[in-house]
Amino acid sequence: MKDLLALVEPMVPTLRRYARALMHDPHLADDLVQDCLERVVKRWEQRRHQDDTRQWVFSIAHNLAMDWLRQQRRRGLHLAIEDVEEKEMVTPAAQEAHIRHHELLGFLDRLPHEQRSVILLVSVEDFSYAEAAKALDIPIGTVMSRLARGRERLLRAMEGEPRQQKPERGSQPALRRLK
Repeated sequence: MKDLLALVEPMVPTLRRYARALMHDPHLADDLVQDCLERVVKRWEQRRHQDDTRQWVFSIAHNLAMDWLRQQRRRGLHLAIEDVEEKEMVTPAAQEAHIRHHELLGFLDRLPHEQRSVILLVSVEDFSYAEAAKALDIPIGTVMSRLARGRERLLRAMEGEPRQQKPERGSQPALRRLK
């Protein structure tokens, strides 16, 4: 036991410094040093060579730190429930957003090509009106009108209004029945 104290006690300050560098938290580093020293005492007789005590102690500390870090990565961030606001614990359901996304893509596909291309360039790709006009080789006023008509048509489709059919020549416009 005297041999253990004589060899390990001088290593404690450097072991603590190493633990703090690994853990980035003084309290966790102190816990690591304590766990390491406990394991050194328990397994003192299992050392392979008398000469590499320092290497053996530091490898125990390193392995304990890596085990702890892996465990924390698997567990995720730990917070006391009292410290977390209720709004942070609530996660909106992803299904509805996913469905709306696919609906929007379907509505975009139903737009005329001219309106769809302007909406995609301006709203998705962040082109300015001038850049979109140059890319499509059309006047800027045409970009603005196609964008306005396309957005209006998308909005109506997303709000559930039925698609408007072009009335045949000479026929009466279709009436909608309201309940």
